[in-house]
Amino acid sequence: MTTKNKNTTKKKSSPKKPAKTAGHPMKGRDILVKALENEGVKVIFGYPGGASMEIHQGLTLSKKIRMVLPRHEQGGSFAAGGYARATGDVGVCLATSGPGATNLITGIIDAKMDSIPMVAITGQVPSTVLGTDAFQETDIMGSTFPLVKHSYMIRNIADIPRVVHEAFYIARTGRPGPVLVDLPKDIQQQEAVVDFNVKFDVPSYKPNLTPSTQQCKKAAHAIQAAKRPVIYAGGGIISSGASQELKAFVKKTGIPITTTVMGLGAYPSDDPLSLRMLGMHGAVYANIAINHADLVIAMGVRFDDRVTGKLAEFCKDAQFIHIDIDPSEINKNILIDIPIQGDVKQALKILDKYVEPKKDIKPWTKQVTDWKKEFPLSFESIKGQIVPQCVIHHINNLSDKDAIFSVGVGQHQMWAAQFLDFEKPNNWLCSSGLGAMGYGLPAAMGAQVAFPKKQVINIEGDGSFLMNIQELQTLKIENIPVKNIVLNNAHLGMVAQWEDRFYKSLRGHTFIGDANFAEVAHAFGIKSESITIPEEVVPAL
Repeated sequence: MTTKNKNTTKKKSSPKKPAKTAGHPMKGRDILVKALENEGVKVIFGYPGGASMEIHQGLTLSKKIRMVLPRHEQGGSFAAGGYARATGDVGVCLATSGPGATNLITGIIDAKMDSIPMVAITGQVPSTVLGTDAFQETDIMGSTFPLVKHSYMIRNIADIPRVVHEAFYIARTGRPGPVLVDLPKDIQQQEAVVDFNVKFDVPSYKPNLTPSTQQCKKAAHAIQAAKRPVIYAGGGIISSGASQELKAFVKKTGIPITTTVMGLGAYPSDDPLSLRMLGMHGAVYANIAINHADLVIAMGVRFDDRVTGKLAEFCKDAQFIHIDIDPSEINKNILIDIPIQGDVKQALKILDKYVEPKKDIKPWTKQVTDWKKEFPLSFESIKGQIVPQCVIHHINNLSDKDAIFSVGVGQHQMWAAQFLDFEKPNNWLCSSGLGAMGYGLPAAMGAQVAFPKKQVINIEGDGSFLMNIQELQTLKIENIPVKNIVLNNAHLGMVAQWEDRFYKSLRGHTFIGDANFAEVAHAFGIKSESITIPEEVVPAL
């Protein structure tokens, strides 16, 4: 779905070579910390335990890395993901062996599904007792094998600098994703003199970043011939740092553009050519337009089922151009007429040389504009009741223009995607492919740590908020000023909505009960307010 991370373009994957050690021995834990510093790591979200406490001792002595203590390892992995989404840098999380490591798994697969660069470091039982079912021993490499881009268990202290360098390079290049580094406790405690001047050395990992010029020429020809083209852009635009190139392409060609939920912010949502989000929870007009298109230009997307619905019926009269860094995504779900494998930013630069302004596009853009007027995203006010879409409308109007928004998973997530305006990338934090409830608060925490002076707003549902509510204490103790708005309907709202639509409103354990979250926040020492009538919304915000 994604393309080369923008930091790779800036060659951040190959930091300046650090000076060699002065020949004095260092503990494995300190070698790890030094290697992380060499990769430019500024923040780690980690929870200590028996197999990782040595690493925490080393981090305590670091003057370059801030350690943020989440109150649950899952919160730490989501925070690392939020940090990565907001910055484009590699997010780092740390946990002990056994349950600590397994608690990272949801955050790891979230990063895999959404192509987010992350390095997860886990302490492991001493290598001398591996395989004996020692206390808190878990094969975390085996457990995460299908969930990561690559994984390592370090068995030799001399390998630590090389493994760390490779892990960060793999995480941030090609299609970004998570990498696991497992480090046994005895290796952490050993001492050695090591060489930090390491080079990347994984011969089998050579992602192709350069698109075929010939394929781009074919695409340009198809674009010129199309009468009803639509651009379908996803998270790959953001990963590649290609938003400016995308805007230039749209401006030059005049082609309407719709995005996935991962692509929100890749193109300004209030632009006349923007169709906002498509798919199951997207704008009606976006879905109508793409299903009337004669050419779909897919950029950094994976034709997810929430967008396509029944594959055989999706844009069945259209030709497809698909630009993607990951060759496995091309022809996976949809048969592609013109595939372009490579970095979408580079592909857009090549296309710019061959496409021309479409002089015959006006009848199509007029039709699209008419659909936007006929089927707008809207909501109705209900006297005496707080309408959630109205709350998000007010949040949109009152928040800073460069505010970062985080969401959990549920109805509130889709309302936020529909009614917030996004002007630029990296300001939208959303568990999209995995749909992990409990994501919003810790992800916002990670973004706020990255940008302490920016406004970071977490919009939550009550069900999702409960899943990582313990991170309120992290906000308080670490002085992380995230703003949380909880839309509380006492239900697992999205599932209940499906029950209304498909199961005659039979409630299958979707009523979760009411709770006063303001009182809970107050118990953590956080200023809070509970509101119940529409007139209170704007003053409270």
